[in-house]
Amino acid sequence: MKLHNTLTRQIDDFKPIQDGQVAMYSCGPTVYDHIHIGNLSSFIFADTLRRTLLAKGLKVNHVVNYTDVDDKTIKRSQEKYPEVEPLEALTKLTGKCIDVFLADIKAVGMDVDAIDFVKATDSIGDMQKLIAQLHKDGFAYIADDGVYFSIEAYKKSGKTYGQLTEITSSSTSEARIQNDEYDKESVHDFALWKLQKPNEPAWDFELDGKDLKGRPGWHIECSAMSSTALGQPFDIHTGGVDLIFPHHENEIAQSTAGQDSNYANYFAHNEHLLVDGQKMSKSLNNFHTLKAITDKDFDPLAFRLLVLQAHYRKQAHFSWENLEAAQNRLKIYRQFADLLWQLPEESQGPNNEFDVTKQAIQAALAYDLDTPKALAALSQLESQSVRVLVEGKNSFKPFLEYLDAVFGLQLSVRPDITNEQYGLIDDREKARAGKAWAKADTIRDQLLEQGVGLRDENSSTIWYRL
Repeated sequence: MKLHNTLTRQIDDFKPIQDGQVAMYSCGPTVYDHIHIGNLSSFIFADTLRRTLLAKGLKVNHVVNYTDVDDKTIKRSQEKYPEVEPLEALTKLTGKCIDVFLADIKAVGMDVDAIDFVKATDSIGDMQKLIAQLHKDGFAYIADDGVYFSIEAYKKSGKTYGQLTEITSSSTSEARIQNDEYDKESVHDFALWKLQKPNEPAWDFELDGKDLKGRPGWHIECSAMSSTALGQPFDIHTGGVDLIFPHHENEIAQSTAGQDSNYANYFAHNEHLLVDGQKMSKSLNNFHTLKAITDKDFDPLAFRLLVLQAHYRKQAHFSWENLEAAQNRLKIYRQFADLLWQLPEESQGPNNEFDVTKQAIQAALAYDLDTPKALAALSQLESQSVRVLVEGKNSFKPFLEYLDAVFGLQLSVRPDITNEQYGLIDDREKARAGKAWAKADTIRDQLLEQGVGLRDENSSTIWYRL
């Protein structure tokens, strides 16, 4: 398999560290609110990568974190639960947001049982251990408001700060930065640990004989959680392009300072989902949530398909028109899947349509996860559905299961219609044979009311669920 690696700025052959196994870490949500669908697209990308690796016969240990303590979560918990003790307020807020997040990713076809979720608040000890080691090795220093990572010390040790993106001397600064996220494309020493402020949750921490009760900075969280869960180096780190700098660059720095090993061997980043030509973000108030989509009667899997229709390294465009087109395409795929119940058990003659299409999909996904090309191969086969009718269930069902394995569109689990509905189709066939057109139309309308559509193909009638 080939995968674009942000570290090398090129498409590389993917070779896992351990034969047959892949260790993959994805930056998870900051759980202070509903995630928007721009964030959701990043998890669909990571899920599709995991599915593709599994389909190639690899075992995948996929870890996703919850950022459940940072500036945003603390501020929102203070706003929503001002009378509650800080840590309890934080836990109450983030717990509810995690439940919503899990429901959202399940709805768009992600298998949450296949993912190891890790909370930052459950990993404080690992973060403190890493900070203490960085301080001991001279890469961290204690200031009046916390502990900071020294970029100067990191660079003086022979390391490169700017492995994922170009950082020039003109963009550096000697200033420190306290907030967990910052938008300026400039380099600052960043906070590893922050001393407790009034009404903030805090954890005991002693370093160099000093009482540093407080809480972690954002960047140190992922470094500690990923390395503890997967070891170092691990295979693949995923996330949106907005995380390249500063978050992932800072992860690399604090994880490799004083170390000989890499942090992760491959960084795979997905592009933004745009709305009206702009990045979707809460600060611009131009975002949509999955609930907004379902409230308009769109299927969550239609959104998944919309994401898959664009290459992960290309900016995708969200509009209600594009979502409607994706929903219509999903309906067509589902109608194609409904053929399963209308085929004989065994093939009626030699036909390798499924094998040819599967090979085309595999080749597309194996070259940098080219989902648009893979879906084009499926659409080409679907458009020739009459030819598929000579196939048998015994070959079609494994093909549908493969499609679900890589695309996650849940095509292989569609149910058969009832015996009564088959009886109505037979009655309609008899009415048509006897040229009783009015009766045939009445039966068609009756089936439509039950959610079953009909398509007359030469000498046969094909049904599909609406």
